[in-house]
Amino acid sequence: MKEITEILKTYNRQREALLPCLHAIGKKYGRLTEKMAMLLAKELGLPPTEVYSVASFYSMFRFKKKAKYIIGICMSLPCYLKGSKDILAVLKKELKITTGKVSPDKKFAIEKVSCLGCCDKAPVMLVNETRYENLTPRKVREIIRSYKEK
Repeated sequence: MKEITEILKTYNRQREALLPCLHAIGKKYGRLTEKMAMLLAKELGLPPTEVYSVASFYSMFRFKKKAKYIIGICMSLPCYLKGSKDILAVLKKELKITTGKVSPDKKFAIEKVSCLGCCDKAPVMLVNETRYENLTPRKVREIIRSYKEK
């Protein structure tokens, strides 16, 4: 939890530290446990319900570790108009799973997400914390292939 301590120092234990702390927890542990949420609430002087409310509002924060690689495909209007529906179809075919499901080897999960803030680079997807932009079916196949090899 060294990263969290540093973030808390940077923000003087103010509520503005909540999102950076949640990001750090997600990156390191892949999920937010009850114990982590309670500790964070205590350190920031927030009610635990506020920590849970914020964490559950954003699709990038999880309470259960689903898979090694969580793939979030943006389905906002700009991405949809630029082909995110086709990208989603490629993901489903390549990984042989549907949206919201986890591959049998627990390596991949696909989720539809709202705007990722890259409308000018649509369609966009996230694989954990890594963003991929201007996607084409061919690019997606290459990206998935590289993760399968890891």
